Amino acid sequence: MPADRLLRERHVLDERVFVEVAVWRVLQPVPGSRHSLKYRLALVVSGECILRYDNEAGKGDHRHVGRREEPYFFQGPERLLADFWAEVEALRAADWRIEHDDGDA
Repeated sequence: MPADRLLRERHVLDERVFVEVAVWRVLQPVPGSRHSLKYRLALVVSGECILRYDNEAGKGDHRHVGRREEPYFFQGPERLLADFWAEVEALRAADWRIEHDDGDA
């Protein structure tokens, strides 16, 4: 599927933590989404992706927090970035710990 890259950034937050943000404009919505953006926003800590927002074909807009996957209500690119960065900051305040479905932290 042809796409125009709108944003591709890597932010190193410390020696073991980085964020990658990639957004493309597509000619037709990705299957499962209703908008013309394809995106992947990821927070990686010590080599493990602990937070990811994406709209993988067939799944539509969703987010991953640790091992949990849940729908994400896409309200535009500005809100997407704001929601993602707010969650990154909350995880930073929690020293990058997430709660897993099985109760692990």
